[in-house]
Amino acid sequence: MGTSEFTGSSISRPVLRARAPLRLSFAGGGTDVAPFPQREGGAVLSATIAAYCFSTLRPRSDGQITVQSLDYGTSVGFRVDEDVELDGQLDLPKAAIARIREVDGALPTEGFDLFLHTNAPPGSGLGSSSAVMVSVIGLLAQHSGLDLGPYEIANLAYRLEREDLGIPGGSQDQYAAAFGGFNYIEFVGDSVLVNPLRVRDATVHELEHNMLLAYTGQTRISDHIIEDQVSRYETGNADALAGLRSQKRLAQDMKQALILGDVDALGHMLGEAWQEKRKMSQRITTPLIDDAIDAALQRGALGGKVTGAGGGGHLIFICEFERRHLVAEQLISMGLEVSEFTFSKEGVVTWRTKG
Repeated sequence: MGTSEFTGSSISRPVLRARAPLRLSFAGGGTDVAPFPQREGGAVLSATIAAYCFSTLRPRSDGQITVQSLDYGTSVGFRVDEDVELDGQLDLPKAAIARIREVDGALPTEGFDLFLHTNAPPGSGLGSSSAVMVSVIGLLAQHSGLDLGPYEIANLAYRLEREDLGIPGGSQDQYAAAFGGFNYIEFVGDSVLVNPLRVRDATVHELEHNMLLAYTGQTRISDHIIEDQVSRYETGNADALAGLRSQKRLAQDMKQALILGDVDALGHMLGEAWQEKRKMSQRITTPLIDDAIDAALQRGALGGKVTGAGGGGHLIFICEFERRHLVAEQLISMGLEVSEFTFSKEGVVTWRTKG
């Protein structure tokens, strides 16, 4: 398999596009990682935001497949009937192509160009890798005439990431990207149940009014945080056990506050969720993260935490609105990239265009 640029061998068939949203995790992260769901059952409260993984599929006529990633600045190419080599180069989309191709007669033999772009870098704590996988699966299913629902897309994305590629982690990100919106997701054994939450519009607007997203500029791809967390849980580490069990409880409590529209309570519990999350692994936090959260609390944040595995990525804060600008100014002065955001109600979507 070699690299290949787009050659322009496209044909006059509709171009397909897809997008899958990124997510914020309020509480419960880690309880979706085996073996905790199998032994105690996990629960996560999360919501998707209006930031996405975008993918485009343009049919070709020469039996060639090319995959190009704007985020990585690289591309790969191979023939439709060629074995797909998972060699660390754009393995997420390649694994999806290989699996869809296993469905007899599903993947058209003419070939296609696949173009990918995501609003956040890998390891940023927003579930971007899983959003890539969900977006590509949705796109390939549409191209191949497969009728896959959100549960099927999420489950396939999970198996590709965790089993085929051996990437450590849980399953909340795949289901968040596939379903979209505010969800309370339960993990019992190998089963996943997504409970969409009917959150009042006024509550959503208030959260958008009061929240901040702050990027540390650091990613956690090589920090082995999840492996450390699992090891501590399996060896009965008291802090890890307490942290994970508290995460599950807080996901339940924060769901109730969210449904009732109690944003202040949600903010305070967000801070509690961070304190419990820190117990799960010593690698979850960094001096920059600790300093940023402490400084934000002093300036008017009700609570803040890492969204994702930790070690870097993004932080989320719920603030007193009249002091949110002070929190933002403080974080910016510390070198963080601060942004506002809106929530997204949609999960993965696909559509056709003339290109």
